[in-house]
Amino acid sequence: MMLTSTARAATRVKQGGLDIGILLGIAVASIALVAGIAVTGVSAHYFFQPTGILIVLGGTFGVVLITTPPAALQHALRRTLRLFTTEAAPYREDLVEEIVSYAKAVRTQGMLAVEPRIGQVSHIFLQEALLLAMDTKDRAELQSALENKIRLCEKQGESAARVLEVAGGFAPTIGVLGTAIGMIDVLRQFATLPTIASGVGVAFTSTIYGLVLANLVLLPAAHRIRARASEACDLQELMTEGTLCLFDSMHPRLVRQRLHSFLPAEPVPDRAVHALESAPQGGQI
Repeated sequence: MMLTSTARAATRVKQGGLDIGILLGIAVASIALVAGIAVTGVSAHYFFQPTGILIVLGGTFGVVLITTPPAALQHALRRTLRLFTTEAAPYREDLVEEIVSYAKAVRTQGMLAVEPRIGQVSHIFLQEALLLAMDTKDRAELQSALENKIRLCEKQGESAARVLEVAGGFAPTIGVLGTAIGMIDVLRQFATLPTIASGVGVAFTSTIYGLVLANLVLLPAAHRIRARASEACDLQELMTEGTLCLFDSMHPRLVRQRLHSFLPAEPVPDRAVHALESAPQGGQI
């Protein structure tokens, strides 16, 4: 049995592009802040204090430089920039069917039956997993290698998220520090009342900048990075299980059944739920 030429073509791939959720979140948060300022009747330019921005951004970045190794910081910055886009990835349902199509050939011809189509595999992780499966004779060794890749994915995502969480934890504190600096400036300027307003502006806007930076930028970005890493690792676990099934020459029907456990659970229709609730219980007449 030859591997079907439609295996790759039948696997739909979610195209990468701008992450609408991220852009929408930024827009909603920005509109809410601007609207809140407008309702107060205070001029928006009063909330723009370069000194406060310098204190909060510079202080937060300095703390991150102190607490984070350069390599981890570079990785976190790359991950943060990639938040604005989504990566192309196959749909899980189609990925399962792709693996099942390989199982039909592997069951009769062995793992080498996949080799002619290895360049058309829909996901780079699955491609690497199949190559490892063809090169090794030890199932435990194959499983260990694939699980190490998954752990690396988890570790990288967690590392990047932690960098942003550290920054988000310190930003409000740096903002309070800016407030203290501003209040000291206010006390110094009591002799010249017209200049007190600028000192008060620096004092209180520094706290606002710190809170906004932490709660509307850094911490949400950390959560999003962690969520994306979790999603990527879940997909890798599916492909790892599928590769091990192929290595064991498992029946295609059993492969499909096992991999379906990695798919999102489908909601039970309301009519089915109602039928179950209204069905007579055991022992009732």
